[in-house]
Amino acid sequence: VKADANCGKVSDGNAKTRTYVVGEGGALANTVVYIKKGLEGKTFPAPSTKPEIDQKGCMYYPYVAAVMVNQKFDVKNSDPFMHNVNATPKVNKGFNFAQASQGQVNEKVFDKPELGIRFACNVHPWMIAYVSVMENPFFFVTDEKGTFSIKGDIPDGKYTLEAFHQKAGAVTQEIEIKGGKATADFAFDVKS
Repeated sequence: VKADANCGKVSDGNAKTRTYVVGEGGALANTVVYIKKGLEGKTFPAPSTKPEIDQKGCMYYPYVAAVMVNQKFDVKNSDPFMHNVNATPKVNKGFNFAQASQGQVNEKVFDKPELGIRFACNVHPWMIAYVSVMENPFFFVTDEKGTFSIKGDIPDGKYTLEAFHQKAGAVTQEIEIKGGKATADFAFDVKS
């Protein structure tokens, strides 16, 4: 990052890979946890909240994000020079546009479920982020402590919960929600 004249001026100097961010006790950040099965036939409106993916200090923040199908989100350039946003989904329609000025915001939306859509800046090739598009509102991206809490009005019953990590893959677990609560822990085999 510092080798680039522009990025070196705005970087906090802490740029490093974010593929495996591991916390205390081996907790894994940047993992999308969601209800994969058990809600078939139910429809959910897209939330009116608008998440933001920001380009700041020549890095994407957050590194991993999740939105619902048809939920609008903003892509912002907080840096005082140009970035571009190249989203390369396999199921949804991709896009590739320039953000030439600081503060520029472009609103986007995906209309189909898809895990791990890659976002990249072709001007600064180390700038990568991933966005997952979910069918229902019951999802969460783990924090640096590897914890998650899926909130919402989920009826009691049996569900398949999946944890998806961009590099480690996906693991599933059957859970039963009783009284609006359930707990789950996931373990991944590390892949290099």
